[in-house]
Amino acid sequence: MVTISVNTAYSTIKNLKNDGRSILGCFPLYPPLELLHSMGFTPVVLWGLREFYQNVPLSDRHLQTYTCSVGRCIAEFILRHGPELLDGIVMYNACDTLRNLPEILQSGLFEQGCKLPFFRLHIPVAPPDRTGSTEYFRNRIHRFIQELEETFGISFSAESFMNSAALYRRQREISGRLDELVAQGRITFGEFCRLMSAGSFIPVEKHLSMLEAAVERGNTAQRSGQDFPGVIVSGIMPPPPGIIDCIEASGMKVVDNDIAAFKRSYGFTPLSEQEPEAYYIDLFHNHHPCPTILHTGDARIGKLRKTVREGNIRGFIFVGEKFCEYEYFEVPYIRKILAEEGIRMLCLDFSLEDEENIGSYRTRIEGFAETLQG
Repeated sequence: MVTISVNTAYSTIKNLKNDGRSILGCFPLYPPLELLHSMGFTPVVLWGLREFYQNVPLSDRHLQTYTCSVGRCIAEFILRHGPELLDGIVMYNACDTLRNLPEILQSGLFEQGCKLPFFRLHIPVAPPDRTGSTEYFRNRIHRFIQELEETFGISFSAESFMNSAALYRRQREISGRLDELVAQGRITFGEFCRLMSAGSFIPVEKHLSMLEAAVERGNTAQRSGQDFPGVIVSGIMPPPPGIIDCIEASGMKVVDNDIAAFKRSYGFTPLSEQEPEAYYIDLFHNHHPCPTILHTGDARIGKLRKTVREGNIRGFIFVGEKFCEYEYFEVPYIRKILAEEGIRMLCLDFSLEDEENIGSYRTRIEGFAETLQG
């Protein structure tokens, strides 16, 4: 079992810092982890913090309460711990909230008498065949590398990048194998979520060891829950731990996920033998479909149809992050498509204030499980 608390996340990063590592805090969803690792940094992805904060007083001084909890918790963590733990911040234009945070956070840090370097990687939202899109992205990645070199006095190494890309390829492959073990009932969805979420705050080498050990355990475990129709869980973040417990206690079996922090992150990996410009052009142009990468959205419905048709799937649980327009915009259409396939859909949405109030969610989850059994 793997658990992470905000104090554990803090102490984990603090220990890395004390070991002499250079720590870059990365905004979600899909930062260039391979590149940062190859240049000697330890990247930590600053999401999955919602369950750690009961309130975010520093963030609330700068952000409206209707900002999504991902943005509010990132702001709280950086304003509270950034100057002590981080050597810099890496962000890209994942959504309207995150793309506007750097200036707000820089202002907040300035009020505290602190300063951190911010690095921006702008990913084109236009399709790859749009004139100039690919060349622009190539130049932007090249400039991003130059900015890191100039700020920290380091040099990019093609050999190091290939080695780092191979590490993250292995991480994604093993994550896919864990997916299969969850579908087979050899690993619970709760354990899977804890394992995957822990990877945001630890070095990739350590996470690889954890994943490999989990696969070894799963390969020898007994199958369970084979008779209950399966469900897919979708959303930006996995469900809160209490909700996961409710889903599994109801008897439902999670056989696949469409979660940005999980399958959308490891669903596709380019060839590791590429230069970083070609690598990331390939990664984002052929990324596992995600509403935040607009040109991939057209492929999302086809992937969902294929998944539900190939598995014993009866239900689809959407875990919404309140105020995330990218996800909610597609919900009505997904509901319509799933209904055509005979798939029932349950929508659950969460904000920072909802984390501990799971009683009403429990009733809805149990009722949904009964309809699937019927």
